[in-house]
Amino acid sequence: MDKTYDQTKVEAKWYKFWEEKGFFKPEVNPDGKPYTIILPPPNANGALHFGHAMYTVEDILIRYHRMKGEASLWLPGSDHAGFETQVVFEKQLEKEGKSRFDFDRKTLYQMIWDFVQNNKGTMEGQLRKLGFSLDWSRQKFTLDPEIVKIVYKTFKQMFDAGLAYRGLRLVNYCTRHGTSFSDLEVLYEDRTTPLYYIKYGPLILATTRLETKFGDTAVAVHPGDSRYQKYIGQTLDIETVLGPAKIKVIADKAVDPEFGTGVIKVTPAHAMVDFEIGERHDLEIRQVIGFDGKLNEKAGKFAGLRVKEARVAIAKEMLEKGLIEKIDENYQNRVGVCYKCGTVIEPLPMEQWFIKVATLAKQAVENVKKGEIKIYPKNWEVTYFHWLEKLKDWNISRQIVWGMQIPAWKNKKTGQWQVTEGEAPDGPDWEQDPDVFDTWFSSAQWPFATLQAGQPGDFDKFYPTSVMETGYDILPFWVIRMIMVGNFVTGKIPFKDVLLHGKILDPLGKKMSKSKGNVVDPIEIANQYGADALRMALMYGNAFGHDQALSHSKLQAMRNFTNKLWNIGRFIIDFKPEDAASEISKHEDDQDILNQLNKTTAAATKALDTYRFHDASGSLYEFIWHEFADKYIESTKNRRAEAQPVLEYVFRTCLELLHPFMPFITEELWQKLPHKEESIMVSKWPEKVI
Repeated sequence: MDKTYDQTKVEAKWYKFWEEKGFFKPEVNPDGKPYTIILPPPNANGALHFGHAMYTVEDILIRYHRMKGEASLWLPGSDHAGFETQVVFEKQLEKEGKSRFDFDRKTLYQMIWDFVQNNKGTMEGQLRKLGFSLDWSRQKFTLDPEIVKIVYKTFKQMFDAGLAYRGLRLVNYCTRHGTSFSDLEVLYEDRTTPLYYIKYGPLILATTRLETKFGDTAVAVHPGDSRYQKYIGQTLDIETVLGPAKIKVIADKAVDPEFGTGVIKVTPAHAMVDFEIGERHDLEIRQVIGFDGKLNEKAGKFAGLRVKEARVAIAKEMLEKGLIEKIDENYQNRVGVCYKCGTVIEPLPMEQWFIKVATLAKQAVENVKKGEIKIYPKNWEVTYFHWLEKLKDWNISRQIVWGMQIPAWKNKKTGQWQVTEGEAPDGPDWEQDPDVFDTWFSSAQWPFATLQAGQPGDFDKFYPTSVMETGYDILPFWVIRMIMVGNFVTGKIPFKDVLLHGKILDPLGKKMSKSKGNVVDPIEIANQYGADALRMALMYGNAFGHDQALSHSKLQAMRNFTNKLWNIGRFIIDFKPEDAASEISKHEDDQDILNQLNKTTAAATKALDTYRFHDASGSLYEFIWHEFADKYIESTKNRRAEAQPVLEYVFRTCLELLHPFMPFITEELWQKLPHKEESIMVSKWPEKVI
């Protein structure tokens, strides 16, 4: 054996061997009970980031259950990531001095398609580099034709069931990127914003948004507020920067008497709560901010100004006319922004497609309360219930090109809408909705769609899946929606266990982001320390579900552990005396190490069965380095021939226990050991030692 371990001679060799032999397919254990994990599909628009290295959790589970003789399927795929990918592509166009508006829809779509296909190969190579034992023969892409058919069919089913509907609602709109978002995708930032106390006739009210006042169609007070009882139902004469106007006073329980003066202006076209108040009181929806982020003609002389500059100009003129009583310059509020560009989100009225979530959410709550779906760590159940209880109807329309165009057609003559499973209605008067589905709508169907579009019999055998493992920050965006949609379409839960891992932070404990320039490439780390050391470092010493900072000291420690394994292997494998014992001895030290191995095997098995990856990796590390290497191996140096069978047996078992965590070096060393039973790979999980 070489004196030092060189991963460059090992990793690519064994991955190629495993893949070519078909060891990643569930058919390797054709009679085993099914065990399934669907890979959370990484975005197909670029390389993996370090967070994707946490797929190690899924690989550990798949290799473990495969070694236990189960028909284990880990199905890979990639997500077209509609809005995210179009933003990335538009940035590329900007560098070339172009924009999306330079191309027609068909051309732009094809350009993005080619861009994505070029990037997918890079990502797949990275997954292989990290040792992930995915069944590549079953690989899927969210825009595969058979996947699109399933998504279209689901939409039609939901439409027919009254769950999918088209309606005029306020949507969260990014005026820079020109698309709407669901409520879950809006980021909120704490800001200091001027709070203006403005005069509306005899009433004073507080607002941060002077620019929307041209869309006011009422002022409102709480029906129980004794200060304003005499005004309820009255129409007030008020003075504005555009001249005299009239406005009605209404009473609504949505008004907080403690905010400002207890009076609010109601702008149904530009505030979510105001829209709901407007519906209850049949108020006009008067839009004054356009989809370009500028005030429109209803703003009079302020038309054409962007929101921020309009607010300043309006405040200046209102002050000059004595229409502002006072300004609180230090008002703290939360402002919704686009999660990609930071532009302030404008609530704007649009006709969109929505999914009714009330009944779906109720069932998803019951799935967890009844124990049909278990969430690990358990403390995330509280967050799960919280999101489902506050969930509003889901806006699934996106005003972009990249994605699945919604299979809904409008009759140009009658205005009637018709939803299909993708085919155009008969006749020349039908025009397809130009919007595409929210990416989360298609990915919510990923567990059943991948299997339904797969090999014959896969859905019946492997669904519901066993585990959905992903970051805890994806719980509201994806996990909740997979459960809701999976229940509706299949009548079954999509998975039995939900595992939520923590974030990988940079070495200073900061969130990694491209804008901060602190994103770490997992492949660079794998090249530096070895894929095995990287995988082990992610599991060792960090309770599952907790955030952890990328630690080079821990990575180096696991690289040292890799070297320790190699040196143990050299000590044991290179010793081949003619008079070596052929059977396990009864020496006290030999029996003691075997007993300890038995306990370690039981501990590692229990830990993996309960998703305590840190306990499993920790017990293996401690046993191999300290009990086996430091103590037992040292004690055998004066009786090597007698102890050799025990040394080989314990080391072989240790390699098998470690294999799900560190597949490359364990395979390399395992292959060099003698074996009584014929096998061409590490394939069995130790259950009971001698």
